[in-house]
Amino acid sequence: MTADNAPVPETVVLVHGIWVHSLQLVLLARRLRRCGYRTRLFNYRSVRRSVRHNAARLARRVRRIDADKIHLVGHSLGGLVILQALQDNPGLINGRIVLLGSPVRGSAVARRIHQRRLLRWLIGRSGEQGLLGGGPQWRGWQSLGVIAGRYSLGIGRLMGGLSGANDGVVNLAETLIEGAQDCIVVDATHIGLLVSKRVAGQVCAFLKRGRFDAGSPVV
Repeated sequence: MTADNAPVPETVVLVHGIWVHSLQLVLLARRLRRCGYRTRLFNYRSVRRSVRHNAARLARRVRRIDADKIHLVGHSLGGLVILQALQDNPGLINGRIVLLGSPVRGSAVARRIHQRRLLRWLIGRSGEQGLLGGGPQWRGWQSLGVIAGRYSLGIGRLMGGLSGANDGVVNLAETLIEGAQDCIVVDATHIGLLVSKRVAGQVCAFLKRGRFDAGSPVV
């Protein structure tokens, strides 16, 4: 509660993906605020630190937030950081989780990059129990939703590793996670998931009701 006893708005912590800064999440954060949520951006060193290290930092950040309910939204690698944080701290939040294009089963594109010795620095420590496989498992009790893209345009087209439906970076099959409450696929690229109005609306829908609006289910 605030000093005047007014309820603190539900808070959404947004976690970015690899190679970028939390500023990439500003547009999505703005749209979530229009849905009535307070937002916080979590910034971390995606290449220089491991998923587990960054998850521990996320957990500490979340614990400092004063809110009656906290939700987590992660894009790409950020989703793995969230899952690791909840695996290590099952009761960290009492809200819901949405993953956007997160390769929870490892990334074939990341493995292709890692195979090229001169390019391994691009993956760095994010591959440790993360992008290269063996990442965190979902056994949490909170409602979790997955949004995946199927517009194939991105670095994966150059590096290889894409197969079947994909968003240009992550294969649709890599985003599927057992125990998810709801999953949908949208016409968006990997980065497009962050700027799509439809995706923002679906995130709001899931955070409010634990279900996405009617759309194209992930199969």
